[in-house]
Amino acid sequence: MALDHKPDHVPVVERNLDYTHFELRSLSPHLGAEVRGLDLSQPLSAAQQAELRRAFLDWSVLVFPEQQLAAEHHKALGRLFGELHVHPQLRGSDMKHPEVLPVVTNENSPFTPGDGWHTDVTCDEIPPLGSMLYVRETPSCGGGDTLFADMYAAYELLSDPMKEFLEGLTAIHDGAGPYNEQAELLGLPTPEGGHPRTEHPVVIRHPETGRKILFVNSGFTTRIVGLSSAESRGVLDILFRHIESNPKLWCRVSWQPNTLTFWDNRCTQHHAIWDYYPHARIGGRVSILGTTRPTA
Repeated sequence: MALDHKPDHVPVVERNLDYTHFELRSLSPHLGAEVRGLDLSQPLSAAQQAELRRAFLDWSVLVFPEQQLAAEHHKALGRLFGELHVHPQLRGSDMKHPEVLPVVTNENSPFTPGDGWHTDVTCDEIPPLGSMLYVRETPSCGGGDTLFADMYAAYELLSDPMKEFLEGLTAIHDGAGPYNEQAELLGLPTPEGGHPRTEHPVVIRHPETGRKILFVNSGFTTRIVGLSSAESRGVLDILFRHIESNPKLWCRVSWQPNTLTFWDNRCTQHHAIWDYYPHARIGGRVSILGTTRPTA
């Protein structure tokens, strides 16, 4: 008897793996690659930048080991891809480099940033295009890896009836939940005017590749518009479980000191694993502003 459903394999996307200005080794068949042969503290030529952009769109997550980056190098690298984002929790601060969000976890931390599946700052009307996390110090005990999930594949692995149901729906992305909880743990005030809250399509298209993406995440997405509270909760739980329980979607970045990872925030989610208490992981993140609202 013929099967009445398709195999749940991640579709294979053809890629040109011919790079002349650096070496690239994929972390999985569909998501993530390690790049060697570039010194990110030095200006990149136009040809290097063009190949880097192609690799970024092909692999969504790029890992650059053995880099020596000061804050100015970090920001200059980010500006190659666009204007830099300032995190909602740092807007109006007097920090010397407000574009570099400190990502520090140690024995005194009440939480670690990113400990749960999410896409960065989707509560903004135009979420960041991508983020560059530079980790200077890793736990001496090991651990502290980051998981990334391919949201192209998350969409493709949905059944056809589920895809049809989700098309045209929108969802609320609210910064109040995660940011208020973090502020309370850190003893910080809620910013004047509150946190961003925005409505985005549940299924979007990548503005450069044109491919469809499942665009909900457990960090910020709180409600599907037009459904009852119970229906919305049920559908979101199905979608969140689809992402967090399906290793076929993932790649894993195992950090070493002085590693930078650059991910496409439009088509990935990530989860920073806090398995190294009471040891420390220390770094900073630069994010690049998006240029268009997510659209179906």
